Amino acid sequence: MTEFSEKKNNNYNLEERTALFSELLVRALKKIRKDSINNPMISQLIRSGTSIGANYCEANNASSKRDFRNKIYICKKETSETKYWLRILSNANLEFKEDGRKIWKEAHELNMIFQKIVNTLNKI
Repeated sequence: MTEFSEKKNNNYNLEERTALFSELLVRALKKIRKDSINNPMISQLIRSGTSIGANYCEANNASSKRDFRNKIYICKKETSETKYWLRILSNANLEFKEDGRKIWKEAHELNMIFQKIVNTLNKI
């Protein structure tokens, strides 16, 4: 799996960074064994993990400050949910643990970025 840190040029382009996150998440999840336990977790992760970037794109095209704030808050919530499902799936599939940890770390960094944006918006 490609390290997120290798993509330093994209660290300040949050739209690209969230898209890259989604792409890497999807590739990693394709490697996981499909069964009645993993399938629902994979499905949840796909939905929450890919919606981070989609909601960030929507935030960039928001119709108002309120709409922007709402979309950023959704990004933060989806990132938190993604971290949760990564933890559960990683513990259920030890072969995914290393990839899961790398993806979780990037999700955590994105979560902190979105929290900073929310904090800044609350000061305005």
